[in-house]
Amino acid sequence: MIALDNICKIYGGATALDRVSLRVERGEMVALTGCDGAGKSTLLRIVTTLLLPDSGNGTVGGMDIRRQASGIRRICGYMPERFSLYEDLTVEENLKFYATLFGTSIREGYGNIKGIYSQIERFKDRRAGALSGGMKQKLALCCALVHKPQLLVLDEPTTGVDPVSRKELWDTLGTINRSGVTVIAATPYIDEIRRCGRAVFIDKGCVMGTGSPDDILTRFADIFCPDRPRTQNDMKDSGRQEVIKVSRLVKAFGSFRAVDDISFNVRKGEIFGFLGANGAGKTTAMRMLTGLSRPTSGHAEVAGFDVAAQHEQVKRHIGYMSQKFSLYGDLTVKENLRLFGGIYGMAENDIKRKSREAVERLDMKALEDTLVRELPPGWKQKIAFTVSIMHNPEVVFLDEPTGGVDPKTRQQFWRLIYEAAGRGITVFVTTHYMDEAEYCDRISIMVDGQIRAMGTPGELKSRYGCDDMDGVFTRLAMTAKRGERAL
Repeated sequence: MIALDNICKIYGGATALDRVSLRVERGEMVALTGCDGAGKSTLLRIVTTLLLPDSGNGTVGGMDIRRQASGIRRICGYMPERFSLYEDLTVEENLKFYATLFGTSIREGYGNIKGIYSQIERFKDRRAGALSGGMKQKLALCCALVHKPQLLVLDEPTTGVDPVSRKELWDTLGTINRSGVTVIAATPYIDEIRRCGRAVFIDKGCVMGTGSPDDILTRFADIFCPDRPRTQNDMKDSGRQEVIKVSRLVKAFGSFRAVDDISFNVRKGEIFGFLGANGAGKTTAMRMLTGLSRPTSGHAEVAGFDVAAQHEQVKRHIGYMSQKFSLYGDLTVKENLRLFGGIYGMAENDIKRKSREAVERLDMKALEDTLVRELPPGWKQKIAFTVSIMHNPEVVFLDEPTGGVDPKTRQQFWRLIYEAAGRGITVFVTTHYMDEAEYCDRISIMVDGQIRAMGTPGELKSRYGCDDMDGVFTRLAMTAKRGERAL
């Protein structure tokens, strides 16, 4: 199905792919994995003819990647890493548009997408931009499949999607593959790699190994399974100051309660995991705690300030790292640090000192004059986190901070979190990765706008009789009556 020989691709002197050779047989399901910046996306774009190699040869479906690009595109379905549909068009309008591009219609292609589209069809008149992460991915998959492709190419299709929706998507991919469609998917997640029949590990533009998932995960265990940071802070000191206090907090939109009467406290230096499936209400709750949204009722204090009456003071005493990358790509690392230091009102000498310390801590001295947009995603996230705490806030809010980065970078990121907590900064973090939930001191899990469970990872696993936090999360999330399944 795919035959690539000695493929090379260079961007401005940087080698993205270095003599890559790859074979994928018809009907296979192959995982493409590796660290950030390894060349995975570049390779998939060449397979789909969105890029041409600088040298080397290849065929897809027996067609030459240089001379028969239009034919290859007709037999391929492609899901890029970032949501690529039109957010201002409805679900149905997006699907019609993509069907038209391939000379077909929703009616003609319906049999190929029925299993997926039936889950979102009732929202066909909703704008794509208003969908949850999981629903967006289902729509994108429908658009990629509506013309009945022979090859499905996916570039990290579950980034930002909650664990239950991730499982559902990969169940769907398994069904698609069993129907005869060849699937090649880039993914950094161990559980997704294990779903495939074969795995290919790529690093620094070179294919380093290919084999069964277990073989690849074993050979490159230092990448996929690096040493864990300590599993929990010592939070036995019940006398620690409470820096977040929440009592019966509600956020309503008309008759709909996005956040429905939640109460909890978080102590100084604690790493508090705030979990929930898409639509559970956790983002709405975080927006209230950061002073970005006013509560309907109830009371909350952050760093000693009332989030409703003193929201501007709240903002000055916290750090915030959004799910979407928020630094300036056309500024260098050093310039971003200086800019945000000024925004936080830091003195010039403090900005210089903190910037120097940050560059040294991240081992980025050689990159401090590099434009941020030119850095791999993992480096961008580490810089964004460093910026969010450089003014030494009492609390830092992290919204899906490691989405889309490779396992090793995630582990490095969590070491930065532990360093911050060790300095007394309270870390309030949302994540869809249940291995990361194990690193939190305490966890709350929201379902239908309410906190259904709270405790240490060990307490929750014991309470629900599960071996890991993935089992706990799934058990609770499947009880939801709203959210992605009932929006």
